[in-house]
Amino acid sequence: MLQVKNLSFKYSETAVLSGLNFNVSIGENLAIIGESGSGKSTLLQLIYGEYDVEDGEIIWKDTKILGPKFNLVVGYDFIKHVTQEFDLMPYITVEENIGKYLSRFYPEEKKKRTEELIKVVQLEAFATVKVKNLSGGQKQRVALARALAKEPEILLLDEPFSHIDNFKKQSLRRNIFRYLKERKITCIVATHDKNDVLGFADNMIVIHDKKIIAKDTPQALFKNPKLPLIASFFGEYSIINSQLYYAHQLQIVNQSDLKAIVKQSYFNGNNWMAEAIYNGNSVFIEHNSYIATGIEISFKIVF
Repeated sequence: MLQVKNLSFKYSETAVLSGLNFNVSIGENLAIIGESGSGKSTLLQLIYGEYDVEDGEIIWKDTKILGPKFNLVVGYDFIKHVTQEFDLMPYITVEENIGKYLSRFYPEEKKKRTEELIKVVQLEAFATVKVKNLSGGQKQRVALARALAKEPEILLLDEPFSHIDNFKKQSLRRNIFRYLKERKITCIVATHDKNDVLGFADNMIVIHDKKIIAKDTPQALFKNPKLPLIASFFGEYSIINSQLYYAHQLQIVNQSDLKAIVKQSYFNGNNWMAEAIYNGNSVFIEHNSYIATGIEISFKIVF
């Protein structure tokens, strides 16, 4: 397994991470969430070996992960890191980018593997197109396929679907995470998107103020978020009598002691989201129809 032990890191004199401890099993999908600047990307870079670990240690199986002070070439063969920069070769084709690091001594195997990965990232129609002619989302998909080409033991993904449009994103997520599970590739995903986590991650850690403030399954953290920061990752929430409630846990009724004035209604597709003012603060309530601004509503808490 991957072991992160008492890991702390700072840029110059600015502390970024402090006392992180967690393990990731072989084949596990771990999601890392936190606000922008919380250190998610830095943590992935440390696991990759891009920075030197000054305090604590990172170990994969029996190998201690070391940074550039100890390795002339950054990184390890068994780890692949897909960043938001992509780092592709623009003047060769999609299939050439994916197959570049596969052995030329086995051309049939190389061709088969390349075709398989092109299918996983749904780029069959662009296999012979030069990367420089692709959109940002298509380049991101090439970067994912190239990282998988040599079947790493650990895959580090930094906002892996951020450039991909919604028309492809859902099916691509399913393809990628199913592929990783089938091959027992350990995956660590740093993300702002709950859809990268729900349904795919085995465990999730939340980083805030340089530390891990929560670690559990996505289901457990969703059902009992404890902190507004965690609840906000999953959806709109309200605080009533010091308790956190998601919008689907509040219901508009004909009569209740809880009353609010509608400020705005937002169409969500399956329903409407009413933002209303209760005791001077906004509360968010899912409802099956539009409610006009200024209407007084009664609502109750449901579970």
